Amino acid sequence: MELSSTFCRVQETNQRERAANAILENIRVIAARAATAWGVEALSAERREARRARTRIIADMATLQNDRTPSEEDRLLSENPDRGFEHL
Repeated sequence: MELSSTFCRVQETNQRERAANAILENIRVIAARAATAWGVEALSAERREARRARTRIIADMATLQNDRTPSEEDRLLSENPDRGFEHL
């Protein structure tokens, strides 16, 4: 399961608060390490989300370029201007 960057950042914040408010030293150390790990995971999630957004934009641009409508001039060049352009 892939975690969202928002979820990871919330977990990082929770662990940092736990480290700051802990009475015992070992809890502070573990919470600080957990916060660091959540931060690393958040960076990975942000890169993954940005890559997906770029891919989506590129796919949308390609779709727009491929959805060319025939111009009137193209229709006049056809042997039968009423047929052959239904798929476009």
